Parts: sequence; C-alpha cells; structure tokens
Amino acid sequence: MKAARRAAAPFLLVLAAGLAACAPAMPESVVPGSVITVGWSGDLSSVNAAAAPTTGNLDIAQMVRGDFGDVVDGEFVPDEGFGTVSIVSDDPFTARFDLAEPAWSDGIPLDAADLLLGWAGASGYFPAVGEDSGADENGAAAEAPAVEKSDAPVPVLDEFARSIEVTFPQPVIDWQQAVAAPVPAHILGKHAFGLDDPMQAKQAVIAAIRDDDRAALDEIAQAWNEAFTLPEDGELSADLLLSSGPFQIAELDGGESGQTVALTPNPEYRGLVTPNVARIELVPAGDDPVAALGDRLDVAQVVPSIANHARIGELERKDFTVTPTHDGTMWALLLEPSGLFSQHDARAAFIRALPANALSAGGAGEWASAYPDTVSMVAAPGTRAYDIVSEDSGFSQTLGTAPDDAALERENAGLADGTRVCVLYDRRSEFATGAFAAAREVAKEAGWRITDCGSDDYAGALEKSRWDAVIARVPIPESPVQIAAQWGSGAPASITGQQDADRDALIEKLAHTTDIYEAREVRAQIEATIVRAAVALPIAANGRVTVTDRDVTGITPRNGALAPLTFGAVQWAVQ
Repeated sequence: MKAARRAAAPFLLVLAAGLAACAPAMPESVVPGSVITVGWSGDLSSVNAAAAPTTGNLDIAQMVRGDFGDVVDGEFVPDEGFGTVSIVSDDPFTARFDLAEPAWSDGIPLDAADLLLGWAGASGYFPAVGEDSGADENGAAAEAPAVEKSDAPVPVLDEFARSIEVTFPQPVIDWQQAVAAPVPAHILGKHAFGLDDPMQAKQAVIAAIRDDDRAALDEIAQAWNEAFTLPEDGELSADLLLSSGPFQIAELDGGESGQTVALTPNPEYRGLVTPNVARIELVPAGDDPVAALGDRLDVAQVVPSIANHARIGELERKDFTVTPTHDGTMWALLLEPSGLFSQHDARAAFIRALPANALSAGGAGEWASAYPDTVSMVAAPGTRAYDIVSEDSGFSQTLGTAPDDAALERENAGLADGTRVCVLYDRRSEFATGAFAAAREVAKEAGWRITDCGSDDYAGALEKSRWDAVIARVPIPESPVQIAAQWGSGAPASITGQQDADRDALIEKLAHTTDIYEAREVRAQIEATIVRAAVALPIAANGRVTVTDRDVTGITPRNGALAPLTFGAVQWAVQ
C-alpha cells in the first residue's frame, strides 16, 4: 500500500500540538504505522453534518460521531456501546435515550446536554438565516435541513443518568433515530456564549432550550450553523473538531485535484469495537480510480461501466475484492397517466409487454450482477421489507407476468397495431440507453412502436417536453416522508402525478407505525396501490462497485446513499 501523495501542503492542520502531547495511548487494536488510502469524491465543508448534511459531511460524520445505531439494509442496528433506546410509554408515546459512557475526544463525557442539543437541532430550533423550508424529499443530501420547529414538549433530562426522555405528539416510525449528538454541547456553548467552563456551557445550552429563550437560542443557532463550517482559508479552532466516534480528523489538505481528509483513531473512543488502522486517508479518486488501485489507492467505489468491466475483472483475478452494492436509487419505466396512457388497461398492457429482466439486461450488459433486480418502487432489494412487499403487493402476479398474447391485450385495450409510444431517457447514461434499446425491441412483438425521445438534457426534457413514458433513475424512498414526496397526491416531486387517496392514508399510517413487522405490511399495501394504478415498471437498483486491495480487510460497503463506505471504517484492517 502507498500513502497518499499530496499535490499541496496542508492548509489546515487540525491536531494542535498541545492536544496531541497529552492524548492518551491508542487502543491496543491499532496496528502502528498502518495506512489505508481511499479514493473519495466527497468534500468536507462542515463538521456539523446535522446543519449541513452534504454527502461529504455525512461520510466524515460516520467516522467521527458516535450514535445510538445505524440503518443497514432498511433495519435499525443499535450500537449499545454508545447507548440504548427504548419505549417507556405508548400513551403518550415516549422514548428514552440512555447513554453508556461515551466521551468526546477532549475527555469530556457526553451527557444529556449533548442529546438535548441534538434533539433541538433535529426539531427545528436552529434554522439557518434565509433557510428554504422546502426539503429534498427524494433523499439527496442538501445544504441545510428543512424542518419546522417541533411542537413537542422539551424532553425530560436525567443529568445524573445521562439520558433524556422524548415525548412525541404521536408515534413515529423512526423514533430510534430521533436523537443524536452531532456536536459537543460544551463547545457550542463556549462559542455561542463565551463560556470556557464545560459544565457552565452545557447548562447554558440546556437553559436556553428549556426556557425557550429566544435571544439565547439565536446565539446557539448562529454557532450551530456557522461555527463548525470550515473556512476556505485559514484554521478552524481545534475544539470544533472534537470527536465522539472511533476516528478523529487529523489533517485536511486542499489541493488543485480536490480535498484530502486524514483520520486517526480517537484515543477517548469507548465503543464495543475499536479501530485497527493507525491512519485512513480519503483522497481525490482522480479521473481513473481503477488504474490507481494497488498503487495510489487501496479502496475505491466506482460506477460500473463498459470501460471498466474488463479491468475490474482483471483485478478480481489478482485477488482484489470486488463488492457490488446499490447506491440507493433505482431504474424504472414510468408512464404518464394521461393522453395515450390515460386508461388503466392501456398502461397495464404496455407494462406487461416489457419484461423488466430484458430491460435490465439491456441496460447493465456485462455488469448484470451489479444491478439487483427489483419489483418494488418503495422498498430496496435485499431488505426484509422488500421480501414482504414483493410477496404481498401483487406485482408479480399481475404486471410482472407476461400475458399469453401481448398483442391481443393491446388490442383489447383499444390500441391499434403500431401504436406510437414516445419514451424519454437520458442519452448520456449507458444503462438508460441500453434499457431503451431493449424496450424498443421487445415491444415490437406486441405491436407497440416505441420512438426515441431521448435527450442529452434529460432534466430539461423531463420538465418541458411531452412524453408517454420515461426510463428514469429515482431514489428508493426510505421514509414515509420520501414515499409521500414521490407517490403522494399533489406532491411537488411526484414521479407520475397519479393521485390516490387510499395511498395517502396508508403513507400517513406508515409514518406513525412503530412496530417493524406491521410497518413492512403497511409498506406492502402502499406498493399494492402503485401496482393497481399500473403506472410504473421497476427495473433494477442502480449498481455501485467497491474494489479493495488484497492487503485490506473488513471493507463492508453499505447499500444506499448515506455513507456507503465509511460507516464501517472501524472494522477496516491491514494484513
């Protein structure tokens, strides 16, 4: 393995000499001198990912912040080394968040003040100046969270036990993730109020939130949104870079080719699993990360393509590990439920004439194994929710089953042989282009004449041009809010514009379902309404490939958009 070669000297050195000199010893699990270099396309702009949840900030937050658990393949996986979460009352619905004994990297313990601050941030107490109230409901990272101030009561604190109890206006499906500790309360209090004593700073934060002190909350909001932001030039105070996770930021370089972030183990980390690697360097992936593997890079995540298939295959033959996952988006054929496809029978006949596996094979080509098949618009393949949805939604028995005579079904829907269907797709996408070609071929057999309405300006054409169907890549919705944004009646980001009052009611029900098994069934019922509408043909989840050098172990990339690689960095090791 090679350490990262930098194009420029560090412009931000974040470990002050005084802090390094008094730091406790590294965990015994750390192998001295070990380095893993990762190709990274992110950019760290703030160490408060709750205020600025960009892709790069979330990647780093997964390494430098402890939390009560992570969502892996659709299920919440608790981290009892950080603490526990439990329901203490069903009416009113109340959850208790109990810290174990985590500490910030300056040795100050995490406590109820940190949790209360995190709750307030998630509850809309600290809006950024000029913040837009419109959220990116499709799940993409945004520059600032879009939440209105919660009308829920302020949590009850047990400062001795280091816990808080949160009472919700009504049950919520994601109750286990309602509280986190994105930034240290004692540091925020210091920068907001000028208080150097950690306990005084914590108490000032608690008092401002408990008393709803508008002037004090304004000071906190300014620090929350601005103090943790990295300046373009100059230094960020070392206290703003404290860590509660397994790693801490050690160095940040800015070069012409992009940003490099170096991380080292946090000596104060008290989790159940401690780091093995002495240094992880996230470096610019470059124009050709595959070529850099085994030399400049030890790990890289890449988009599967025609150009890199053979080269990645050669690396795999040399015992590099190749792990396919999906990136949290999916490909689907979506129908415009007006004009040509205003009638249900016409939509159903067209969808049944196009086998999804044929479109997926055409789009993925040699990378077929990297694009998981899917029959759901609201659940990710590989999750338990998907298993229930695929069994109960009715898709496979109806839209997913080819008719005995596809041409006759088209005729029975009142559409003549050679009916023209304008299909929009992104010509710049290998998958979309291949899927379109496959769709055009298979549709001929049923008497449909698919015409090429592809565009190099896909986003513009989607908005402005007229089309009957579109081969689209859309986020796989995880939360009820995201499902409502895509499939709710009248939602601005609605995928097809199709409205269904029953579906709206089911989405609302899902939002307040706390039982995981019941939630899966409700999600399947939501999917069933989409199947009945016959407006979408799920094709495949969008592939992503992680390639790892022979000398590196423990790399377990996660499906989805949130920190797909860095969330498991504590398990990484060098042979």
